[in-house]
Amino acid sequence: MTTTRPRHTLLTPARWMVLPAAVLAGAVLGGGYGALKTPEYAATSYVIVVPGEKSDPQAALGFAQAYGRVATDIAVTGDAQVWAGVSADTLRSGVQAATSPDAPMISITARSAKPSTAVSMADGVARSLVVNSSHVAANTGVKVVQFSRATKPVKPVSPSAPLSALVGGCAGGLLGGLVLLVRPKRSGRTEAARHSRQNTHPAEARTATPVPGPAGAAHQPEPEAV
Repeated sequence: MTTTRPRHTLLTPARWMVLPAAVLAGAVLGGGYGALKTPEYAATSYVIVVPGEKSDPQAALGFAQAYGRVATDIAVTGDAQVWAGVSADTLRSGVQAATSPDAPMISITARSAKPSTAVSMADGVARSLVVNSSHVAANTGVKVVQFSRATKPVKPVSPSAPLSALVGGCAGGLLGGLVLLVRPKRSGRTEAARHSRQNTHPAEARTATPVPGPAGAAHQPEPEAV
């Protein structure tokens, strides 16, 4: 007789230890990354595109979108890297420009390991846009003016060690849960089959000898009629 192993026995405590172990490992790795990684600071400067006396006000919005796309290129070809005291590669990789679909304004955000460097990079790119627009204002009919200078950041924008540990713990728990979902299906069938073999009675394990069925009665010839 074959017995079915209860479902709860397939999920042993040893397997459930995978989940807390994965959470702990993820938290340790995430916290270590947050503690060892150099913090980054962000500073943002704003410029606005204004139309000339005889230009269409709607043109300012279009030129703001154009200046936003080439802000870092204009800054590199200008004097922004000299004003910020960084290389051209650092300026390209550490500065991002964003535009608004409703207003001709450009925000220039710079990231750096030093707060003062982030401010210099953001203001340097903004100043390059102002200078470049003044050189071509006769052709474009618009110019870029400084709207707001960048302020020195006091807190880093990169994740802190506790936050990194929390994110790492969540990721580890997710991976541990996936392992638990995959492993019991494969190992559970193996243990159930082994448990079934152990509980099988020896008499049932032997192959039964087939019993022949009853032989059919021989056909008797009918007596001949006199």
